[in-house]
Amino acid sequence: MVFDVSVALTWILFLALFPMAYFWLRRAWRIGVKRDFSEVALKRGEPPADAARWAPYELMINLLAGVIVVYVIVSVVLGLLDFETWNAVAGTTIWCKFFASFALGRQAHGLGARQASDKAAAAARTQRS
Repeated sequence: MVFDVSVALTWILFLALFPMAYFWLRRAWRIGVKRDFSEVALKRGEPPADAARWAPYELMINLLAGVIVVYVIVSVVLGLLDFETWNAVAGTTIWCKFFASFALGRQAHGLGARQASDKAAAAARTQRS
C-alpha cells in the first residue's frame, strides 16, 4: 500500500465517523430520553417555539444516521464491507443527515418569523434615513 492523498482522505473519513456517530447518538439520547429539546430543528442556533412537536423527527434523523455510521464502523473493523461500499454508505448517510436536519429546521421555523424580522429590519432602516 502506497501512502498518497486518497489513502489519507480515506483515513480521515473513517476516523471522522467516530465523533459523528457519538454526537448524533448523543443528540438522539438527549431528545428521546432526557427530553431536552434545545437542539431540535435548529435554525441559526435557535430551536423553534414548538420544539416538542418536531422532536420525534429530529430523534429519528439522528438515531438512524448514528446507527448506520456505527454499523459502518463495526463492519469496516471486522472486514465485512469493501472500500467502495462503506465509503458510499458513509458518505450518503452524512449528506442525507445534513440535508434532512436542514430541511426539518426550515420546516419547523416556517417563513413567518423570517419575513416579520425582515419587515422590521426594513422599517428600522427607513426610519434612520
